[in-house]
Amino acid sequence: MTTIAKPFDSGSAYDTVVIGGGVMGCSTALHLARAGMKVALVERGSLCREASGVNAGTLTLHMTRAALIPYAMRAWQMWMDAEKWLGMSVLATQAPGLTLAFTKDECELLTLRAQARREKGAPIEIISSERARQIEPGLHPSLLMAGYCEIDGYASAYLTGRAMTHALRSADVKIFENRQVQSIDSGDSGHVVHFAETKEPLRARRIVLAGGVWIENMLAMLGVHIPIKVLINQLIITERIRPVMRSVLSVANGLLSLKQFANGTVLIGGGWQGDGNRDQGGIEARPQNLVGNMRLAAYAIPALAEARVARIWLGLEAETADAMPIIGDVPGVSNAYVVGSAHSGYTSGPFMGRIMAQHILDQTPDLPIFNPARLLGMQMPVA
Repeated sequence: MTTIAKPFDSGSAYDTVVIGGGVMGCSTALHLARAGMKVALVERGSLCREASGVNAGTLTLHMTRAALIPYAMRAWQMWMDAEKWLGMSVLATQAPGLTLAFTKDECELLTLRAQARREKGAPIEIISSERARQIEPGLHPSLLMAGYCEIDGYASAYLTGRAMTHALRSADVKIFENRQVQSIDSGDSGHVVHFAETKEPLRARRIVLAGGVWIENMLAMLGVHIPIKVLINQLIITERIRPVMRSVLSVANGLLSLKQFANGTVLIGGGWQGDGNRDQGGIEARPQNLVGNMRLAAYAIPALAEARVARIWLGLEAETADAMPIIGDVPGVSNAYVVGSAHSGYTSGPFMGRIMAQHILDQTPDLPIFNPARLLGMQMPVA
């Protein structure tokens, strides 16, 4: 698939324009700028306020796909070192990580998943229920076994945008917030990005699409069709309660993520779905899913029965047809790149941006990228 080269010769105001100001887009722009490129970053809202700013902020290997463990481990260290490379804290906190198994089937699933992740380098071990309760005394007594990982923790998704903005400005990246991209003209001499508002277009030699769930729409502007699935994840935050847990928890069936912050609030997630779509975003929570998520949380940690819900919200997550990231050259379009759609994308985001920048800079990425061309002609599996 190719695009028709348009004979404009506008010159390139920027070496690279990155479209999409989430963690991956910001990290890509930052690493390119620090390598000497003149970079512009475009975001339709505020930086890191879409999926990157409303997710659970969990930095866990338990819920990361096995093939992405090496990426997540490098990104985990980047989050822990955020003050060094961003110049500002995101309150990254290391905490023990436990995945819980309450049934025989969950024990089998936990054992298989832990083994697959260990083979990719994750320091996950299977421990007895007794040892798990030594780490987390508040666990339900019916626990049979658990997976334990010391490389776990969380960061403040809310503070991510502030830290990224600080770093990008320090690197002289030109930030354009509240700019909705309407179309992109691509030709041999570069790219021109047009906006829905009456704004001057941006011109650049290279373009990077980092729009999360909107990558499908962005690629369509270049004449490329790659389907991207949209997940509408529900999240719950409680009022402050006494300390009832000190680890990051999940359940082997994948339906729970759970942690308590220093201020006493508890964040409950696990991918339970709400209603929404790519165009309208999150529309409405599903009450039955909220109840199911909270009941599972209160079963894992019985003391959570005393917690009251303070707020619920919806976050969008992108997924490709093979559930692996899309990082590399846009098929058939010169000097166009795409990065995104990584499972547990917040966890791996900083490192995904780094290897995208390394590829653009003709450096050998620290780990292999994920060629977008493999997804041409694929269809999303039927749920």
